[in-house]
Amino acid sequence: MAVLSLSMSWVSTTIHNKLNSIHCNELPRANSSIFSSNNITCSKEAASNEEDRTKRRTLLLGVGALTSSLFQASALFAEEIPANYRAFVDSSDGYSYYYPSDWRDFDFMAHDSAFKDRYLQLQNVRVKFLPTDKKDIHDLGPMEEVIPDLVKHRYAAPSQVATIFDMQEKSIDGKNYYTVEFQLTSRIFSTTSFATIAIGNGRYYTLIVGANERRWRRVRNKLKVVADSFRVLDI
Repeated sequence: MAVLSLSMSWVSTTIHNKLNSIHCNELPRANSSIFSSNNITCSKEAASNEEDRTKRRTLLLGVGALTSSLFQASALFAEEIPANYRAFVDSSDGYSYYYPSDWRDFDFMAHDSAFKDRYLQLQNVRVKFLPTDKKDIHDLGPMEEVIPDLVKHRYAAPSQVATIFDMQEKSIDGKNYYTVEFQLTSRIFSTTSFATIAIGNGRYYTLIVGANERRWRRVRNKLKVVADSFRVLDI
């Protein structure tokens, strides 16, 4: 998982290393300059010798190669990120989403990225993907058939009872998404979640964001922003 920031100060470390997460309060607007005076400083005076000019050309070429892969993410978040959220953009694995700004990243088994509330373990978001030969979620079948099968046979454990509250379908920039609101209940506890699925880049992506059922009414709208923000990026 390689996560791309829209900060040029990030260039030197990401060329050889993958990041686990990114915290950015606001990605630049589509018409804003990616180059910031805090990140790259270029002298207005002519270089005194060819060595200086060569160094600058090398730096700019490296930055140009990186920023070309960031334009799509920049356009995706052309509008300001909602207050109290941050953007996670993984341009290498081809997806992005918002998450609450006070959440922290953590390892969730078999998932590519995950963030959770600092105090409530069950209040979290996580994303994973699997290879597929499908081109679009419509290839899986109609939403009314696909979603119930997923919730009851994939998301729910044998000891849990699954209840579906709502299903939605949307299309953004030529990519289709299914989102479902569902509850899983066992003898010990219940959780309620949103799941958004999509297919692209030869991958089947799943984002799930949820909370303890007792807190759901208080945090539902907050977590719906996360579910609705999920996007598949071309890679």
